[in-house]
Formats: sequence, C-alpha cells, structure tokens
Amino acid sequence: MIRTEPIDKWVRGRVGGRVVVETREPLLVWQGGFPPVYAFRRDEVADGLLQPSDGDAYDGFFFHGPHAPVERWYDVVLGEQVLRCAAWSLDDDAVRDRVVLTWEPGRLQWTEEDEDVTGHPRDPHKRVEALASSRHVEVAIGGVTVASSDRPVLLLETDLPTRYYLPREDVRLDLLEPTENTSVCPYKGWAEDYWTWPGPPAVANVAWSYSSPSPAVGAIAGRVAFYDELVDVSVDGVPRQRPESPFSTPAQRPGADG
Repeated sequence: MIRTEPIDKWVRGRVGGRVVVETREPLLVWQGGFPPVYAFRRDEVADGLLQPSDGDAYDGFFFHGPHAPVERWYDVVLGEQVLRCAAWSLDDDAVRDRVVLTWEPGRLQWTEEDEDVTGHPRDPHKRVEALASSRHVEVAIGGVTVASSDRPVLLLETDLPTRYYLPREDVRLDLLEPTENTSVCPYKGWAEDYWTWPGPPAVANVAWSYSSPSPAVGAIAGRVAFYDELVDVSVDGVPRQRPESPFSTPAQRPGADG
C-alpha cells in the first residue's frame, strides 16, 4: 500500500509565516490511490513543534488525513498556537522513522521551491498542460446552450477528462447563478468563482473559473470551464460522450479538479 520516491525539491512548511519544517531531500509517499504526501525526517522539523496527541481528536477532512495505519499522532504546537492532530507517523517500515504534516488548507502554508502549493504535494508523474485552440466548443445543459466558443483553452490533466476553458463573453453567465463555493488544486491554484445551473433540474457548482491560476496554466485565467460529466459538450460539431471520473458523483465535487 505504501510507495515512496525521493524527489529533488526544496520544500518548506510555515505556521504564521515562520518556517517550521524544511527539506531539500523530500520523500514522497503514496498511500494507495490517494495523492502523495511528504514524509519528513525528524531533524527536518523544528524542535518542540510536535507534541504527542490523541488521534481521536482528528476532525479534518478525510481527503487530507492519513490513508494508511497511523503509528502515532501529533499536535503541531508553536507558542500558544495549537493545531490538533496536524501530524502523524505511519505504521510502515518504509517511513516509520518519519513524520507527515497536514496539507489541509488553512493549517500550514507550503511552498515547493518558491511557489505556493496547497491541497497536497504535486505528483511528479502527473502532467497538467494548457493549450490555446481554435476548435468550436458548445456546452448545453438540459437542451439549453450555455456556451459557444471558437477560442477555447484545453486543459489536459493526467487521469482526468479534458476541460475546455472558455472566454467569459462566450458563456451565458446570465443563465447561471453564482455561488460562494471555492476549491483548490495543487496544479492550478484557487478557483474563486463557481456557478450553478438553476434547472430544472438544478446542477450545483457545474462551472468554475480561476482568476489567478498557477503560472504553468496561466492561459486559463478568467475563463470558465464546466464539468463535462454533467453537461453535453460538442467539439467541432461532434457530440462528446460524458466521461466517468471521480467528479461524476456529487460527493466528489468540487474538489481538486475545480
């Protein structure tokens, strides 16, 4: 279940702006089919930061917690600030002498080299590419055309369907309702804008946009994309079959793909 791989990155975690964990020799750890985490040597973690804890106090998101048996839980303590169950060691010989610290948003702030990364470490075996295109893309929901564009940017991401990011002026945002939802992706950044199709039937958070995406996919900035799993998309006049992905079910949306 546990697979490890050393990687050549300078990784730092901060609490309140202070670096509390730092390494230039990070070890990536995969737990089954979940995204990777970093397992740090104890000497890469600030002295006194980790205090043994009762794992029953863990109340974080399932996605950001451990996905293999835990040998010991820790609170992250910096002065009067206490992050309950924000670190743990895994009960596996490959990483037993190391510690994992949470990447749950709002707890520690992480950088790989000098670039902010949120959600989970970037997987070196996953590729994200944004390509400008002149294909004609149409999006319909319930038989109603909500977008039509000859200027898409195609976002290709390993293990996920192609996403078509369309200029806002080519999307009928007047037919959609804005929501307060946000989501985060380690490869693309924060999606601050979401829209719901009011129906009938309603489709919640069916479209999204990144105002300031990560530099590697800067071409999608300000554009609108839809979950192809939930809408009808045609490209150059050819209807595309709705894909199956982790985002096909409401419980998984919106997530790191947002």
